[in-house]
Amino acid sequence: MIKKLLLIGLILGFALLGKAWYDTMRDPVVHRLTLNSDALDPGTSPVTVALLADIHVAGPDMPPSRLARIVEQVNRLEPDLVAIAGDLVSEKRTATKAYSAEEIVAPLGKLTATYGVAMVPGNHDHWFDWPGLSQQLAQHQQITVLANDAAQFGPLVIGGVDDDFTGRADMEKTVAKMQGLGGVRIMLTHSPDVFPSVPVEIELVLAGHTHCGQIAYPWGGSPATMSDFGELYACGVVEQHGKTLITSGGPGTSLLPIRLFTQPEIWLIEIRPPQS
Repeated sequence: MIKKLLLIGLILGFALLGKAWYDTMRDPVVHRLTLNSDALDPGTSPVTVALLADIHVAGPDMPPSRLARIVEQVNRLEPDLVAIAGDLVSEKRTATKAYSAEEIVAPLGKLTATYGVAMVPGNHDHWFDWPGLSQQLAQHQQITVLANDAAQFGPLVIGGVDDDFTGRADMEKTVAKMQGLGGVRIMLTHSPDVFPSVPVEIELVLAGHTHCGQIAYPWGGSPATMSDFGELYACGVVEQHGKTLITSGGPGTSLLPIRLFTQPEIWLIEIRPPQS
């Protein structure tokens, strides 16, 4: 009887490990959302934004070669803008290999989008080597880093706050930088916890950081969300006070190089003019 129970335990253990590795290494799932915006003139073409968050380049699960494949997947979506919500790197102790800033950034230089790429830093970017990452990012003209800053991308106004988790976010400064720019107003942030402080005139907030729990319960929810608001902003779409928040689980991992009952993901948001 004991041997039988041990055998069952071993089988279940290997099945769980197999499930975890599949959840970790599978191709990102593409989630889609359509929003209407009065900031687009009626009759104009929709605008698409691909949200990529928490890439966390490190071995064994996210070598630069895997990121290159994810970049190809994003490019096949033909977005008008790619928004990267921070954490390009992971310096986790469980990593089997660390990569240089140049190796981490190089695949992102292959991203193609009509209006380019907007990025904000995350906590791991600051902890790793933000000056080194910034230097590499600056070599790719299509990538614009926004750290408490804003820029115009075609019909989109992107405000990018620096990392809130490490106390670098300046919402007031970022919103001020958005003034005078015209178009659909979007706030890009690493942590979703800034959502309540985003002014109501900003229609869309794009975030990451939480990994949707990374290791979750099979029935939903997770032991840790890395958000002060618990499960409220931890994953997916939230609509409050006329604003929409999308928190992406991203494709990478932190602390442990595995996912379980969550999946790598990319969001594709289509923004349409008002319905006639």
